[in-house]
Amino acid sequence: MRDVDRLGLLDTVPEARFDQVIRMARRVLGVPAASLSLMDESRQWMKAIEGLDLVEVPREKTVCRTTIARAYRRPEDPALVIPDAAADPEFAEIPGIGGDGGIRFYAGYPLYGPSGHPVGTFCLYDFEPRHLDGEQFETFVELAEWAQRELERTDEIDKAAEIQRRMLPRPLEGLDGYRVSAVCLPAFTVGGDFYDHYRLGDTLGLTVADVMGKGLGAAIVASAVRASVRGSARYLQESGQQNGLPDTSEVVQMAAAHLEQDFEHTETFVTALVATVDLATGRVDYVDAGHGLAMIRRADGRVDSLSGGGPPLGILPDADWESATEELNPGDMLVICSDGLLDLLDEVSDRTALRNFVAAHSCPADLTEAARALAAGLPPLDDVTVVAVLREGP
Repeated sequence: MRDVDRLGLLDTVPEARFDQVIRMARRVLGVPAASLSLMDESRQWMKAIEGLDLVEVPREKTVCRTTIARAYRRPEDPALVIPDAAADPEFAEIPGIGGDGGIRFYAGYPLYGPSGHPVGTFCLYDFEPRHLDGEQFETFVELAEWAQRELERTDEIDKAAEIQRRMLPRPLEGLDGYRVSAVCLPAFTVGGDFYDHYRLGDTLGLTVADVMGKGLGAAIVASAVRASVRGSARYLQESGQQNGLPDTSEVVQMAAAHLEQDFEHTETFVTALVATVDLATGRVDYVDAGHGLAMIRRADGRVDSLSGGGPPLGILPDADWESATEELNPGDMLVICSDGLLDLLDEVSDRTALRNFVAAHSCPADLTEAARALAAGLPPLDDVTVVAVLREGP
């Protein structure tokens, strides 16, 4: 049961990667029904099923509990194949076996969880007695191994998601006169959006970036971009090459040079907004690398968009980025978001909905919570990231 829980799949929505295994089994082996299920404490729950109108059945009324037990008793030969379950006294009394339209043929193969315990089954069904010849049995086992790989990928993705969450920066403390709030909500288990904020002496460093693509591949690239931008900013300051407020154009230039081969080999690119805030004066130095989703909400509620910078990172070799500056006066709030927020706002072109959304929230925490509520009410099609920095006073 612990292995079942660790998968985190019980009562989740259908997924194409599991449905594809089931469809392939029906097509290749010519069976009218197939399923991929998990065995909970009191029920067998169908993660993917075709040909049978079932969502779950009581554990004690299913053949698959025998397949689960066989995985322990005969681990070298775990497949359970029953040519005619209605003629087998051990299974004939189970509801749904035999009778008009009932199951006659059954083939089940156990699926295993992260610790190696059986957690469910991959099954074939027929409403007529039948046999699997040698080649068909090998195909059945290969399909079960495919289903197993998908379960293992679920566990690996969950681990990657946990690592990605832990790599997000911790809330900033000790910023007298400033309040900072941020949220990052992946559309899938892991995402290609990320944000970063860090202290560089009397300067606040900020990055919001969006890697082309979604999922684990985008998350790996995002991790590399985060490390390169932060490392470049620290190097330029600590080496004495930048005095006072760091020049973000040099930071982006150095990070892009570090990542050039990675972008080329992975055929990907990243839009990013890299900024620094002088905590003493409120002066903002920033580069918009193809991002286009940064703005300042003024104390009176007016929203001014930030612009300029250059192309996304990874688009053009030897590209140049120019930095620009703005001022955060007391009561002003710098807001940087990703385009996943536009999807939630049903934004099309002129960013009016986005500006109205930002204007309606004068507090960073209120803004990020509003974004979180939007994503909860309408699951995002893309990763959603929002970072807000409010200057409260001198």
